[in-house]
Amino acid sequence: MPLLTDLEHHLRPFTPEGIAVAFSGGVDSTLLLAVLARMRQQSDFPLHAWYACSVFQPEPEKQQAAALAGQLGVGLTVLPFDPLALPEVQNNPPDRCYHCKYALFAALHRASQAAGLTHLMDGSHYDDESAYRPGRRALREWGVHSPLAALGIGKTAIRQLATDLGLSCAGKPAAPCLATRFPYGTRLEPALLRRVEAGENAIRQYFPDLPDFRLRCHGDLARIEVAPDALPLLFDRRHELTGLLKPLGFAFVTLDLEGFRSGCFDPAENSAAAR
Repeated sequence: MPLLTDLEHHLRPFTPEGIAVAFSGGVDSTLLLAVLARMRQQSDFPLHAWYACSVFQPEPEKQQAAALAGQLGVGLTVLPFDPLALPEVQNNPPDRCYHCKYALFAALHRASQAAGLTHLMDGSHYDDESAYRPGRRALREWGVHSPLAALGIGKTAIRQLATDLGLSCAGKPAAPCLATRFPYGTRLEPALLRRVEAGENAIRQYFPDLPDFRLRCHGDLARIEVAPDALPLLFDRRHELTGLLKPLGFAFVTLDLEGFRSGCFDPAENSAAAR
């Protein structure tokens, strides 16, 4: 696996001073942690992972992250984080992610430095460079290193490497934070986030074979984005679907005819400024 060799070669100079990994349990950060764990088996060095636990992540994500870190034999610390304590986050402006990431990585930086780990890394990858990601500026300001992005490794290659290494999360869908389900300017409240989480969980359990989807929240209207070829399935079972969501407080349930698209609320005109 030439790409794996390149990644290990890139990471090796960082290992003597210790590495802290911002770990979400998604395929990107899991691949990074798995490669580092594999390298540590060959030559020991300080390595630890941190999982930031907040209202923006569904509870099962924390459990899955802990299980993955355990499988890799890497210590994991759960770091409680309250993004809604920041008005710049709770008011949900277009640069919400910058303010959230800045506060989060400030906390991770303090924790990693206190643990004697010099280098803080995350699983950002090359495809993020062309998307609206205002949080990347915060990572640069805190000196966070993103090896996958630095080597030009994108999502397709990440999934292939994860498959080659036998990682159970290789095919796991992307799981962006729950704040992305709301239009910018919507004040984010814990109850709203939990309602969207409950709605997506209900859909996922009732339609276990459904491909990647999002439940976008517009007040009491639920707008479901799913791949266009899955629209007939949901339409044919629309009575069951509304029966799942209306008890959660949604007065209206709609299917988005444009289908699933990541970052549908992101301002395209600001993409270059966010890089």
